[in-house]
Amino acid sequence: MAAGSEATTPVIVAAGAGAEEGEHVKPLKPEKAKEIIMSLQQPAIFCNMVFDWPARHWNAKYLSQVLHGKQIRFRMGMRSMSTVPQFETTCNYVEATLEEFLTWNCDQSSISGPFRDYDHSKFWAYADYKYFVSLFEDKTDLFQDVKWSDFGFPGRNGQESTLWIGSLGAHTPCHLDSYGCNLVFQVLFVPRHWWHYVESIDPVTVSINSWIELEEDHLARVEEAITRMLVCALKTAENPQNTRAWLNPTEVEETSHAVNCCYLNAAVSAFFDHCRTSEVVEIQALGRDGEHMKKEELNVCSHMEVGQTGSQNLTTGTGKPEAASPFGPDLVPVAHRSKEPPSERGGIFGSDGKDFVDKDGEHFGKLHCAKRQQIMSNSENAIEEQIASNTTMAPSQTFISTDDLLDCLVNPQVTRIVAQLLIQGRSL
Repeated sequence: MAAGSEATTPVIVAAGAGAEEGEHVKPLKPEKAKEIIMSLQQPAIFCNMVFDWPARHWNAKYLSQVLHGKQIRFRMGMRSMSTVPQFETTCNYVEATLEEFLTWNCDQSSISGPFRDYDHSKFWAYADYKYFVSLFEDKTDLFQDVKWSDFGFPGRNGQESTLWIGSLGAHTPCHLDSYGCNLVFQVLFVPRHWWHYVESIDPVTVSINSWIELEEDHLARVEEAITRMLVCALKTAENPQNTRAWLNPTEVEETSHAVNCCYLNAAVSAFFDHCRTSEVVEIQALGRDGEHMKKEELNVCSHMEVGQTGSQNLTTGTGKPEAASPFGPDLVPVAHRSKEPPSERGGIFGSDGKDFVDKDGEHFGKLHCAKRQQIMSNSENAIEEQIASNTTMAPSQTFISTDDLLDCLVNPQVTRIVAQLLIQGRSL
């Protein structure tokens, strides 16, 4: 598969998965590959690393034989040039076998079966997010066809992987992944919180990926739970029918306050469970004088003090020596293609409200930050004018909505501080 480009998002090119014939030496040792993956802050393609993987020879026909008769859920979308994203919750779904999918994809005019209501010339089909553990539950030997251990993750194979099968035009709208970094079996690496868009550009595509857990994920889950709790509590109290502007379009339904409390407690508990088993994490209590949190005072994880995604050593002038570039003939950086701003995949829950970084390393917050700053500036000017003229300001100029309040409360920097304080309070 290949991904198109949006604003600061890179173009994910279709990369060959194997080396030249006769190539038998992998250019990077597992330890070095892992070091690159855990430190690299931009997409890249690993070359000649998977030429001996059995899964390299997987295709839809082979998988249809392996999964003979197994029902798989396909997401159906329109082959249109519309700029409106076709999110998962706005698409129709079909339960079908891979054999039925391949027959439909041959564009037979007298098609019957589960795809009969979908004209092949007008629709695409996408079997996405298919986890190996459920797909190959009775064929676990296939897990060994994928060997992420070559990238420095011993024992990691198809059991921790996901399968994607799509027809021409099948795609996932522009989004970023909340947790982990993404390894795609086209020798492709996508960093944490990097905007990307995926589209099938061949008649039938098969892709495999695995999300690699990161130290930052544990704190990020607490932040997301805080955000979910605040948004649902305030928006449903105001108007239970008016939450869609804040929810990720892929959210099926709003959750109750009680459920959100459970999410938050579970996230905090999981964080401490990780702390107890990790040699890297060390929690130190803040002094009671309320001093500002510093890294040496609350060393929760190596990246806890990074307020904005992608800011680590990407810009010059940090005062730290730049590390030697890891790129070479076997690690190729993925280039940018467009400068136009991307459309967010979803609301707060889907994107984490994190910042993204453009090709020059510049930071941009949530897309509405500039508008909010303009509104705040206008409000300040209005207040100054009121004081000067000793007149009463019109209600329309002073009205603060729930959305205005949430805009401040779930700001990524605020959420990070709240998460730190919650964890700090439980660690005393």
